[in-house]
Amino acid sequence: MSKTPKIPRRQFLAGAAAAPALGLAATGKASAAETTSAVPATSPVVRENAPVTPDARKLTVGRTGSDFMVDCLRALDIDYVASCPGSTFRGLQESIVNYGKNKKPEFITCLHEEASVAMAHGYAKIAGKPMAAMVHGVVGLQHAAMAIYNCFADQAPAVVLAGNVGQGTERRPGTGVEWPHSAHDQAIIVRDYVKWDDQAQNLQDFAEGMVRAYDIATTAPMGPVLTILDAGQQEDEIPAREKLFIPKLRARSQSMGDTGAVAEAAKMLAAAENPVIVTSRYTRTEAGPKLLVQLAETLGAAVVDERFRMNMPNRHPLNHTERTGAAIRDADVILALEPMDLYATLNAMADIIGHPVTSKIKAGAKVIALGTTDVAPKNNFTVYGRYSPADLTITGDAEATLPSLIRAVEKEITPARKSAIETRAKKLRDMSAGFIKAVNAQAVLGWDASPISTARLTAEVWRHIEHEEWTLATETHHMSNWPYRLWNMERHYHSIGGSGAGGVGYNAPGALGAALANKEHGRITVHMNGDGDFLMSPGVLWTAAHHRIPILFVLHNNRAYHQEWMHVQLMAQRHERGIDQTRIGTAIEDPNIDFAMLARSFGVYAEGPVDKPADLGPALARAIAVVKKGQPAFIDVVSQPR
Repeated sequence: MSKTPKIPRRQFLAGAAAAPALGLAATGKASAAETTSAVPATSPVVRENAPVTPDARKLTVGRTGSDFMVDCLRALDIDYVASCPGSTFRGLQESIVNYGKNKKPEFITCLHEEASVAMAHGYAKIAGKPMAAMVHGVVGLQHAAMAIYNCFADQAPAVVLAGNVGQGTERRPGTGVEWPHSAHDQAIIVRDYVKWDDQAQNLQDFAEGMVRAYDIATTAPMGPVLTILDAGQQEDEIPAREKLFIPKLRARSQSMGDTGAVAEAAKMLAAAENPVIVTSRYTRTEAGPKLLVQLAETLGAAVVDERFRMNMPNRHPLNHTERTGAAIRDADVILALEPMDLYATLNAMADIIGHPVTSKIKAGAKVIALGTTDVAPKNNFTVYGRYSPADLTITGDAEATLPSLIRAVEKEITPARKSAIETRAKKLRDMSAGFIKAVNAQAVLGWDASPISTARLTAEVWRHIEHEEWTLATETHHMSNWPYRLWNMERHYHSIGGSGAGGVGYNAPGALGAALANKEHGRITVHMNGDGDFLMSPGVLWTAAHHRIPILFVLHNNRAYHQEWMHVQLMAQRHERGIDQTRIGTAIEDPNIDFAMLARSFGVYAEGPVDKPADLGPALARAIAVVKKGQPAFIDVVSQPR
């Protein structure tokens, strides 16, 4: 006698045990063939490949709550919902694909909740607006938690929807999921790192909460918001007498700095002998880099870009990021735009016993901080960094405030000051002429080496995309920042910065979200990721192939968690034990992973491992040809550590 199999963990058929036998007609009669293949009416078993027949005793006649929820998403201009499917939002998923015809929003299928939120994170930095990510109950929200934290730390807007069976009397017993996957206060899991969360009591409450959530998410400092989707509200029919409406989203401008404080800052900057502008997470729109160039040229000031966004065109002669230390040390007035860690900008801490701190700025230097980061800190998670004083702090969105600051500076510049500014600017331009020459000289070191140098890898990719419209959608510190040093970055979409909190596993899904936003613009999205980070979320390859999202994945495969390897080496040296054993626990080898085979198994064009420099260019050319046809492509490059 065979054992009765268990009911699947995520069973979409409500009340399976009480439902009529599958395959039976509404009359209760069946053919011989149907009777043979049908599951007995008394059996609690429902075969997953059998057609799902609803309980004939009660069917929905009118619109459901989840239909109204789709209307809310559409009213907020949300184009996509990324999700790994789950039963706590089965009502809304069905409404998206049937009632909404899977258009605005379109359901983007992911293989992990963390990838869903990371996609929304990357998407927002290109699209300039949020997309939604939907997660299943308590366990889905726990999976998504790190991606939400990255999004919060990076001040990117996203709408996270979490399913929940809120009423205990409606949680089906015996399913094994509805009780442990539900909660009285589900948002508590991530409340410390979302800007706002809401758990609606009814559908009208849901509509107003969704509009408020979107408004809060897109107001600087931006960030993720969370809305709990009650299963009953999704699945129940809307009573005919209920008059629901969706409030119109308020037209909101970003906050600007106080005019008096802006005028004071302009006087300090115009009178400075060596002003320096330091930018962190400054750019929000295409106007950002243009305004920054205008301010720098008006002041004749050097700019140091901390690269949390594409702030300053990297080949502009006033971009002095290549001499960050010297530029900050020589400054008498520093303007920090949207500083994310002002203390780190102004101070250095040695990674030795005692952690001694030294100042990066000279005595008497004045500091002006302009931004919104300090407006809404959370007390538990310390993404805000150590407190650092400033001589003048201006609360307001930096990009929105810059036009008034530029006008105020122009008023302060006398003919005598203008002459001094022109002299200073010429000196800075002359100095910058040597940057590219020095960088190119460094890049050719080890040019023909195998494993391939990170400079050679970066240069080869640039050679194939420099005449295209493109986005670099990845962090670059793991490649010694070569893309910023070798490529020509001018537009706000040329780089989206990093993860925010440094949570591993962000880069691949974040890049895919950026590629989804770039799809309508015909841009090539380039993703250059390390092997360790990529292995946290390889399932994004299937999502890219399934939804035909064009993106070039270039794997910087140094076969190690190299940053951690360096940390263990440092500890071994400090403890005077030698570094012979430091690859234990940090190397990704023995066996080496066949990433190209992995990518092909997900349906993505792939080549590799490429370990000879001469083979890299042709492999990239073939991959980019695939991307130009609207498909993802993957190249595994065996490369040097950094």
